[in-house]
Amino acid sequence: MAKTLFITGASTGIGAATARTAAAAGWNVALMARSADKLDALAAGIGDQALAVPGDVTDLSSVEDAVTETVKRFGGIDAAFANAGKGLDRPGTVEGDPQKWRTLVDINIMGVLYAARATLPELKKTKGTLVLTGSAAGKRHISGSIYGATKWFVHGYAGNMAEEMREWGGRCSVIAPGMVDTPFFDDGAPDKLQPQDVADAVMHAIAAPERAAIREIHLMPQS
Repeated sequence: MAKTLFITGASTGIGAATARTAAAAGWNVALMARSADKLDALAAGIGDQALAVPGDVTDLSSVEDAVTETVKRFGGIDAAFANAGKGLDRPGTVEGDPQKWRTLVDINIMGVLYAARATLPELKKTKGTLVLTGSAAGKRHISGSIYGATKWFVHGYAGNMAEEMREWGGRCSVIAPGMVDTPFFDDGAPDKLQPQDVADAVMHAIAAPERAAIREIHLMPQS
């Protein structure tokens, strides 16, 4: 029976690349994001292995409903990729917009927590893997970066979850890329990492033999 991967932030960039890569490797994929049209197009391109479950990661009940639909369709969840995230267009504590900080925290922190909370009961049944999208910005100090601080949370949480999940045979990994050529950047970054590079790292984490817990993958562009 095919394994199933649940992905948040699945409509574009890293999430979409991971969905295509996992499906090509024989996985079923459940795709969650707010953009229903993009999700439907992505799912149609993948075929019967894909399920579009539009929803908002900042709403716990929405994530729980998506997980319920996934289990109903595919029978369970073997891996979850909490990938939804965003940045800030105006950095700085004094210069920044506090309302946008709230949105940032809701997506980058609460969205990760909600994805974990909703999927962990299913992952426990399969001794599955939880993968979180961290960042190179969560591994070093960047002058005044509030975005970077949210990724420090993700890295710390990933380590804590790895310790918790190992108690029942599960694994938690954090993928920490540097700049990736995704819609995250308004002007793109074609000379940097590609979404496929990160998707390959996610697949390495979830497809590793049970004896190996890939706790962190840190990848950077060469140029």
